[in-house]
Amino acid sequence: MSSASAIRLQIESSLAARIPSALTPSPRVVRPVASTGIVALDEVLRGGLPVGAVTELVGPECSGRTTVALEFVASMTRAGRVCAWVDVSNVLDPASAAAAGVDLTRLLWVRCGAEKPTAQRAQQRFSLPKKYLTPAPAIKGLHGGGCGGHPRGEAKGLARAVSGLLRPEPPNLAPRCAEPQLRERRNPQSFEAPASQVPASAYLPWRTTGIGTRPWPRLDQALRAADLLLQGGGFSTIVLDMGSLAPEFASRVPLATWFRYRAAAERTQAAFLMLAQHSCAKSSAELSLRMLPGEGLNDEATVFTGMAHSVEVARRRFTGAADNVVPLRKPLQRANAASWQSRAAWAGVR
Repeated sequence: MSSASAIRLQIESSLAARIPSALTPSPRVVRPVASTGIVALDEVLRGGLPVGAVTELVGPECSGRTTVALEFVASMTRAGRVCAWVDVSNVLDPASAAAAGVDLTRLLWVRCGAEKPTAQRAQQRFSLPKKYLTPAPAIKGLHGGGCGGHPRGEAKGLARAVSGLLRPEPPNLAPRCAEPQLRERRNPQSFEAPASQVPASAYLPWRTTGIGTRPWPRLDQALRAADLLLQGGGFSTIVLDMGSLAPEFASRVPLATWFRYRAAAERTQAAFLMLAQHSCAKSSAELSLRMLPGEGLNDEATVFTGMAHSVEVARRRFTGAADNVVPLRKPLQRANAASWQSRAAWAGVR
């Protein structure tokens, strides 16, 4: 070993506690990454999900979006960091999150559109203010001045009173134009389709009209909450769960919203995860993962033991190191798909 290398090694070993790699610069990376807790997925993503950027987990129901998000949040909470979960449709199960290893004391759960307790809603419904229970005082005279009723009110029964003084007209004679005609209001006919002809989308939660089930107030509340959490800082991971919303609602979010989230996440160095059925963030997302439909494991004949998940890298904004070196040879193609299995808590380890 040369003298320069020995001196360099001596200096770095003496300053290792205060300044790691004092003379040897650390390898340049485009953006730091954090492990997802899934080995197969970390190998494809070259370390994990990017920190300080927007990541999309796109896929249908039962494709493993929530599983990946819970594993990532669990790895962050085990490291002592604080995370937030913005639940648009109030579908997160705390018991399942705890079973996945999430430290619930370090997780902020924002429930959007949560209904109030039944007793509280009944109290608000039947406890009317006192002014609505007190009858209004009678107003006499013209505008309360004691000069008789309003002329408009007195003229309402004039035609009926005068018609009784006149001689009755034959029924076949058409009434005169000056007399008011009483028209009977017909009830509109209602048609109910048979149960076999009603589409399945009519029974979805965003089609109902109950309290907290309309999509736009819940989605607006979730977007505002996510914006406040990103702008305020202090959270290492923020998950926006829009997986239960129909694509026609999630796709109407303006692109300026995702761009603002991207800038805020880069400033606060927070990993922002968005769960949806279709891609919404577009160019504002640094990483987009497409989750494929999962398949149930057939270990037991009558007991559900787990799911087999598959994921593909649909879009990655930065694929290489941030340097100006252009290789002469074509670089090796890396795999952009991963598969793994998630077992139920009662199935145990096999």
